[in-house]
Formats: sequence, structure tokens, C-alpha cells
Amino acid sequence: MLTDPFGRDVTYLRVSVTDRCDFRCVYCMSEHMSFLPKADLLSLEELDRVCSAFVGLGVRKLRITGGEPLVRRGIMTLFQALSRHLDAGDLEELTLTTNGSQLGKYASDLAACGVKRINVSLDTIDADKFKEITRWGKLEPVLRNIEIAQAAGLTVKINTVALKDVNDDEIERLVEWSGEHGMDITFIETMPLGEIEGDRTDQYMPLSLVRARLRKHFTLTDSDHQTGGPARYVNVQETGQRVGFITPLTHNFCESCNRVRLTCTGTLYMCLGQDDAADLRQPLRQSESDAPLREAIHAAIARKPEGHDFIIDRRQGAPALTRHMSTTGG
Repeated sequence: MLTDPFGRDVTYLRVSVTDRCDFRCVYCMSEHMSFLPKADLLSLEELDRVCSAFVGLGVRKLRITGGEPLVRRGIMTLFQALSRHLDAGDLEELTLTTNGSQLGKYASDLAACGVKRINVSLDTIDADKFKEITRWGKLEPVLRNIEIAQAAGLTVKINTVALKDVNDDEIERLVEWSGEHGMDITFIETMPLGEIEGDRTDQYMPLSLVRARLRKHFTLTDSDHQTGGPARYVNVQETGQRVGFITPLTHNFCESCNRVRLTCTGTLYMCLGQDDAADLRQPLRQSESDAPLREAIHAAIARKPEGHDFIIDRRQGAPALTRHMSTTGG
């Protein structure tokens, strides 16, 4: 097992396969982003090799992220390659987070690769507001692609960033809508990552307020449901589904952190909220043997910090970290 200095077993790897995205969500990135040259990215074969090394060291869950992972050319070859670890019983889950724009094209292929459930990032079910939030996106194709994914046998969970004065008037309706379509929904506090045009202090909405509002409209009971990530869940009696809460600011989830994040360039971040990172590309390419790669992974996990220091402070102005979420992976 990969065990960090605080006794936490690292069993979950989130892998960004691209920093590119076909949306420009206002809380995530600038409208005019500069993306990495394609030559800087790990090849899909290299990503497979790194992921496989982690599986060999005890990782049991792989989540493919971006940017938008499904815009990476040839991405299904990576899913097909990684599915062998599911077949062998060495990997418990292979999944992804997507904005849903390309999901209809790949849903059946994902299911054929052993993907059972996916997360779709969706912050509103109002078409005009969707375009406002994503800048470039259209709601109708995303909703249609969610239906296609469900028809292909994939369990879909909705991820929604709670944004004050943006989608806070839809909180109750989003829970109802998710329940009507047989989906759980998780609300997420906006994270201070990367420069954006707006001010995150204007967008920030603590999920304690969201939960209090939902209690006025629904019967909520605590759930012990876990997906391997940081969300804490409640059951919603009226819909029969669950609502999750990811609270990196009001109540961090560091004490049970079991995950690390790999970027598309081979940089391993041991904590989403810290800048310390390890270069895995160099040991990956220096030898055909995986021994240097495994040594680098072990050395990185030995530096995993106890927790992050996210804070949203109007006086500070700058984000907690300069890198965008799309760089690290969602």
C-alpha cells in the first residue's frame, strides 16, 4: 500500500488527460486561456503506464478528468487499456468526470470498458444561465447526452458548484430534477484556484446555507454512503436519491484524504490545495523499467501534507493557488 506520513492509505488516483476544455466556466478559468502545447502532454500510452504503476502499488480507483477528458483525441484507447485492471480484479473502479458535451458519443464505449458510473458537472438547468456560466456551452445537448449515458447503463451523478447570486435560486429545483431522473447530486463550494475575471468572494456560497435551505423543503437523513471521494451524503426522503456536500472551505475533508492527482504533463500533486508536486515524467521516460517511477511515487507520497489551507478572503484578492483547476484535474 501507499501510506502517507499521517497513516492514510492512498487508494485513489485522479488523472487529468488534458488541460483543454470546450467550456469556459466562469468560476474555473479565464475566457481567454493559454493551454499547454500538445507536445508537453504525456502520451496515452505513458498515462496508461503511470496509472498501471499506481494500480500495482495499491490504488483501487482511477478517475479520468481534465479539463474535459473526452476532448482528448483517442481517449477511448486509454479506457480500453486500463479496463484490463478491472478484468484482473486489481482495480475496483474506473470512472470519469465530464461536462457532458461529448458524452453521447462515448457512453456505450465507456460502459463496454467497465465504467459503471460517471460524474457530470452541471451547475444549472436553465438554458440561458447555462450559457452564461459556461460561456460557450449549450444545455440541451448535455441533457440529451445524460439520457444517452443512462440508457447505456451508466449511473450518472450530478456535480454542482454552488454560486451565490448565480444558481442559488435553483438549489431546491436541482435536487428535485436530479431525483426525477434517478440521479444523486453533489454540491461543491467554489475553490480559490487560478485567476479568473470575476471575484470569487462574490461567488462563494457556504454549503451550510445550502443544507439549511434544503432542510426547509426536504426530509434529510444522514447517510453512510461513500464513493471514495470527499463528499458527505444525506438521503432525501421525497426523491429517494442522495445529496452530497463537498466543503473544502467551511469543513475540509483532509483527515480522510486517500487521493492524489496526476496532471497531463506527468506532475503529481499530493494535495489539491498545496503547490508541492513531484515530476513523474522524468523517471517515466528515463527507463523502460518501472522501478524509477515506483521510487518517485513512493517518495512523493512520503511528502503528502496533512491538509490544505483554502480560504476565500476579499482582502487577499489573489487566489490561494495560481494554477487553474483544469491544470490539476477536477
